[in-house]
Amino acid sequence: MNLVGTVPRILVRWFVNAEDFKERTKRFAIRIIHLVESVPKSSIGDVLYRQLLRAGTSVGANYRSACRARSHPEFIAKMGIVEEECDESIYWMELLIATGHVKRSAITDLLKESNEILSVVVASLKTARSRK
Repeated sequence: MNLVGTVPRILVRWFVNAEDFKERTKRFAIRIIHLVESVPKSSIGDVLYRQLLRAGTSVGANYRSACRARSHPEFIAKMGIVEEECDESIYWMELLIATGHVKRSAITDLLKESNEILSVVVASLKTARSRK
């Protein structure tokens, strides 16, 4: 796919690693799925894990959608959704820790990964917004 034709030239450099980031967000979703599958069932835990599952798997799905944006404003809007879903994933993990449904040590790496993904997305959004 010729990315130069689908996004503003200024963003082409950012898209050089788009395929790597798609894969990274997919691996993140898979890790979320494995976490949710591995936990004991409880009424409150089920609600929290379901929310985490929804938010965590939508990070990659919405990132893929952003990569297919038809315009610069659409790209920014879709990346905003990626930011929200990633931040929400962090929130649900923090709630799971705070309520004792999971030990922090069990998801330290997953929290680190979600914060790193969020940082990349926020930086990309700042760049995109500054180059309207």
